[in-house]
Amino acid sequence: MPGTVLLIAAAPLGRGRLVDAAGVLPVLAAVAPAVLSGTDTANVVELADPLEPQAVLTRLRAAAASPGPLTVYLTGQLHLDRRQHRLHLALARTTPATVRYTALPWHWVREELRLRSAVDTALVLDLHADAETWRHLAERGLDCGPNTAVYGRVAPPATRRAQAEPAYMKTVATLLRSGHRPPLAALHQQALARVPEETAGNLLLARTGGHAPGFPAAGVLPPPFADGAPAPGATPGPAPGAGPGPAPGAPTGFAPGAAPGFVRGATPLAAGTAYGSAPVAAVPGARAGGSAPADPHAAISAAVSGGRHGEADGLAARYEHDAVRAHGAGSEQALHWSEVRADLAMFAGDPVRSCRAWLAVAEARLGAGQAVDAPAVEAAVDRAHHQWSRIKDTARARELGPALAQLRLRVPGRRRGALESVQRQLGRLQAASP
Repeated sequence: MPGTVLLIAAAPLGRGRLVDAAGVLPVLAAVAPAVLSGTDTANVVELADPLEPQAVLTRLRAAAASPGPLTVYLTGQLHLDRRQHRLHLALARTTPATVRYTALPWHWVREELRLRSAVDTALVLDLHADAETWRHLAERGLDCGPNTAVYGRVAPPATRRAQAEPAYMKTVATLLRSGHRPPLAALHQQALARVPEETAGNLLLARTGGHAPGFPAAGVLPPPFADGAPAPGATPGPAPGAGPGPAPGAPTGFAPGAAPGFVRGATPLAAGTAYGSAPVAAVPGARAGGSAPADPHAAISAAVSGGRHGEADGLAARYEHDAVRAHGAGSEQALHWSEVRADLAMFAGDPVRSCRAWLAVAEARLGAGQAVDAPAVEAAVDRAHHQWSRIKDTARARELGPALAQLRLRVPGRRRGALESVQRQLGRLQAASP
């Protein structure tokens, strides 16, 4: 099966550029696609200094939908938005004042990769941070999601004003030009060994899967941040929730016939951590005696692959019921399975059921006290909106429209005009009523 490789080099144009991100692309482009992917053949997509977050999201979503192995080589710089203090990947038009609207929210990356398997999904990162973002990372680490292998580094602010070099990624590319791709863990260590001075004091990332926050090694952070760095192995606080998902009217992000690679791991979901930000592989209410599959996500994925959508939903419904009994209807364990069932309805081509499920998830999260701009809440409303836009049955769309409009009043989301879009379409549906 061919692999997919996504090469992203992004940084602001002008004075805000911390790193010459695009400078690494010629070196990566000189590597054979199959070597970049680690497969016999591969498709490579290159994004050099992209302008729009939605354009990057579209490419990332298409790559995540590919059924074969996926490797994303990402070079750029991270910033915090001033309003919500969330991590973003800066793009060509990003300035400190416009991060929220012109940069790519980092939790979108987590969200798009959340249904893939860690076995065949990898991020190779060479990122740079400004001072404020570096402090944030020193305290919380970099959350790349529960189901992605992650290797690379985040560099602290440069001590001089000159643009930094993506030395780590250039070294990775140089090693790959030999024509051989070793296991990524070995490739990572080889790259670090070649550029020890450039990576000293960096936040180093090396995880084969699972929740991979990545923290700087103790004692290597330059002042004044050394006091705030957690010790190796320290557990960070609850990470933010899942990203906003598909924008209204956007493609679903899953290729026709492609099966979801549901999250696999071995750690139970931490209380208070939103789905998509921690492993969710522990089975709520698992039955003794081997009557339940060891990994229900794998069994569900296999059922979807075989077109057995009823069987897949039945399995998810069992675990949702067990999670509700064990932890409560508003628990993250139960909401996880509700979200899985909403996605399964989408795979089955039932936008009515998927929309209704996402509406219920959004209401449950809001009812549990989550903020209207929490990523997991925005994600649920955006996905409900997207599925509603795909409903062809006028009566069903008219039935669900008012509930979506009420939610949009409370959760406008990041895409301007989303509420107005619902209201216009609902008006058309009501005007067409016999």
